[in-house]
Amino acid sequence: MKRIGPLVALCVALAVSGSRPLVALDRDMAEPERGPAAPSGEYRIGPEDLLYIGVWKNEALSRQVPVRPDGMISLPLLNDVKAAGLTPMQLREVLVQRLSEYLPNPEVSVIVQEVHSPKVSVLGQVAHPGRYDLRGRTTVLDLLALAGGLTEFASRSRIVILRDEGAHASRIRFNYDKAMQDGAQGNFELRPGDIVLVH
Repeated sequence: MKRIGPLVALCVALAVSGSRPLVALDRDMAEPERGPAAPSGEYRIGPEDLLYIGVWKNEALSRQVPVRPDGMISLPLLNDVKAAGLTPMQLREVLVQRLSEYLPNPEVSVIVQEVHSPKVSVLGQVAHPGRYDLRGRTTVLDLLALAGGLTEFASRSRIVILRDEGAHASRIRFNYDKAMQDGAQGNFELRPGDIVLVH
């Protein structure tokens, strides 16, 4: 009977480790809020993009607005609204919900008029550290490949993605070897402004 306890514990540990995603957060950090799921490859709004917000039959609320460096846009009635990181359809849903407090059944459209090359950065033990344009869906492995790959001194299990969540910054851990082994399960899409640190 004494051997059953450790065996059961080992099975439970293996089951849990197999079912958890390979991307882990620091112990003190909560998992970043991801918002509604977006179809793969759909464009996400970034800082300095220029948007047109149209509210049907309401010219006073319809206007062209830039996305500020902090990711916010400013609109009448609503003041500041977080736009960066959302797709146009996700932002539309947010605006419809917020405007419903003031207007009955608002019809809102969000049009990205100008895209100003959202960027991500990679620093540390890669062949070519620097800032890279996000052109479509880019995963952590995609960015590391663009940066020329890891150097021989890189710690493959100590890669960290710094992500600005507005009020706080998240530190998301990334294990290169596990991502290479397990593919999409361990890899994930980067967002504009992310910084990848390779120790």
